[in-house]
Amino acid sequence: MTTTPPSASAPSGPAASAAGTGAAPATRTMMLWCPDWPITAALREHALPADTALVLVDRGEVFACSPAARQDGVGRGLRIREAQARSTGLVSLPYDPSLDERTFEPVTAAVETIMPGVQVIRPGLCAIRIKGPARYYGGERGAADVVLQTLAAIGLTDLRIGIADGPFAAEQAARATDELDDDVEQVVVIPEGGSPWFLGSYPLEVLGQPKLTVLLKRLGIRSLADFAALRASDVRNRFGVEGALAHRQASGLDHRDVVARKPPPHLDATADFEPPLARIDQLAFAFRTRAGEFIDGLREAGLVCTALQVCLHTESGEVSERRWRHPRWFDADDVVDRVRWQLQGTNASDHGLTSGITRVHIVPDIVENLGDHADGLWGTGPDEEIHHGLARVQSMLGHGAVLTAVIAGGRLLADRRVFIPWGDAPMGQPQSSTARARDRAQPWPGRLPGPAPATVFADPVPAVVVDSRGNPVDVDPRGLLTADPSFFSPGPDDERRPVHSWAGPWPIDERWWDPRGRVLNRFQLVDHSGSAWLLLLEDHAWWVEASYD
Repeated sequence: MTTTPPSASAPSGPAASAAGTGAAPATRTMMLWCPDWPITAALREHALPADTALVLVDRGEVFACSPAARQDGVGRGLRIREAQARSTGLVSLPYDPSLDERTFEPVTAAVETIMPGVQVIRPGLCAIRIKGPARYYGGERGAADVVLQTLAAIGLTDLRIGIADGPFAAEQAARATDELDDDVEQVVVIPEGGSPWFLGSYPLEVLGQPKLTVLLKRLGIRSLADFAALRASDVRNRFGVEGALAHRQASGLDHRDVVARKPPPHLDATADFEPPLARIDQLAFAFRTRAGEFIDGLREAGLVCTALQVCLHTESGEVSERRWRHPRWFDADDVVDRVRWQLQGTNASDHGLTSGITRVHIVPDIVENLGDHADGLWGTGPDEEIHHGLARVQSMLGHGAVLTAVIAGGRLLADRRVFIPWGDAPMGQPQSSTARARDRAQPWPGRLPGPAPATVFADPVPAVVVDSRGNPVDVDPRGLLTADPSFFSPGPDDERRPVHSWAGPWPIDERWWDPRGRVLNRFQLVDHSGSAWLLLLEDHAWWVEASYD
């Protein structure tokens, strides 16, 4: 549908005054809007019927709801229990912002195949400069019809398109289609220069500035036409820069431009082999050149790869995928080594590959700025030599033959000590060095404060703690000691030592909701010789967890 102002031949009012002062005209924009996109994304992801009464829940409240749910009286901001009371067949799912972005990417990619310059405002809303596509497809309405046909081919039919001067007016035009019959019209075209007339009847709330809206209403201004009738200089002097920009939007002179997204560089590398390669040394030799090109492409983009995804395809249809980490960053030899290790491991049968390799596909999973990993003035020195030496041993003995210790989260000392293959990242730990340092600084309730013990026993050692009468010391249900510790033995057969001082207990209740959870108490104890010990009391039994030097 094309809406025509009373006089669309020449701009008038604020538009004319702006044109006379030499202000840049607004960019002719097509806005593509997908109503209820979070709902559409969730319906597609979970394969639910389109008429499902669905709500997406965020922090206990309804974030978005489907048309079927709205018919039952469900609205945004309701508590989930109240929404379920209004709609008995309501389906509730947690809101996932990443799902919106992931499912909207095919829509953006489909539009980019027919016209360039797409700017994603947010998932479900994108802007396109219409000048070039309008010339190519025979007019603005023709370009909009091509977009509708292209997206209908991928199963997306619930669309609205608005075309006007500037992104703001184009978005309002797209939303104006929601008042029309969807089977009749999905496109609203505002002629060039007609945006001020089109926006005039809209309330001030569409500007998205609540404080400015309240102030303008106190001054008797109720609509965008009333606001646009004010002189631009007066608005700027009274309301500042934000008010001046809102005044330009209300006048149909949107200052914003459509900034097309820049597709990320294609950094993947693929090598196909015909005939398939059945020997590991043949594969490593054949893939070396492609690995070098992969690393060169990263360097040209100013990047380095610190995590790599390797996917191997066989002629029988089997696929082996694995994610590899590097303590610094990958070079060509490191990439070839990971491909070989993935086939090799301890033995080839571990990966279940029973036929020749037809394709190797590597994907840079984590890339970082090359400048952040530049060598120092005097190089990396011993660190680089150590890495190459350990990597060489790993290539000969297998990926899991060289282990390194890392500090993980946990309450008990043995839980915090984790051994991982050299070059891999700890499970569940952030990948970048800055994030890892920040993660280790996070508090863990029940964690032992410093200083840490010098010796941690792989398996806790049985101990004996008794009072002055020789009775075992325990903790009552209230968490208090039944008696003061007087004698201590770090083993059931060792000589009992007098206790010089002690501290505790510090209770730990792990997974209290799980029958397999643990309830224990920690103590620090110093014997008569000055040796300090860290003890655990669990199920009325004493154990030595660690000792202090």
